[in-house]
Amino acid sequence: MSGKIEKITYFDAPGPQNTDEVIRLAKERADVLGIKDIVVASTTGETGVKASEVFKGFNLVVVSHAVGHVTPGSQEMQEKNRERILANGAKLLTCMMAFTGIERAVKKTFGTTLPVELISSALKLFGNGTEACVECTVMAADAGLIPIDKEVIAIAGTSTGADTALVVKPANSTYFFDFNVMEIIAKPKVKKGK
Repeated sequence: MSGKIEKITYFDAPGPQNTDEVIRLAKERADVLGIKDIVVASTTGETGVKASEVFKGFNLVVVSHAVGHVTPGSQEMQEKNRERILANGAKLLTCMMAFTGIERAVKKTFGTTLPVELISSALKLFGNGTEACVECTVMAADAGLIPIDKEVIAIAGTSTGADTALVVKPANSTYFFDFNVMEIIAKPKVKKGK
């Protein structure tokens, strides 16, 4: 039997207080593995700005919520952060979240849970950041902004900031079950509110 022991950082609590350390650990692992493609979830753009300063020279994709994700017609990404992210050479992806979209409208209207929401909830067993890492990586793959034949590092968090980083092998949403979580770099030991 062959294998390797790798370090995983477990945070005592989820949340934005872990952001700087998650980005540092992700950069360290990217350098060790030679990974040049990074996906980071960012709602207001604060985490995206931090990542864009650390991952200069990488193919960094910052994924934000779609316009209207929380309130019809509203964009949560702050313009000043959007400008800094782009000025630092990162790409910005703003589109419908892979695990919500029309299914969320069906749930709100009819009170019915559909399969994609079940997948999302199952991933959240590992924490909200894990679910967001997978979701944002699929979105970046669907947009053609990252390769699907190379390892990628995904960074996301619980509500705000970052508390989770994974090494993944992406897949397009049509081939979602080909997605592979290869390594956990960091994650919280507990889920939100637990």
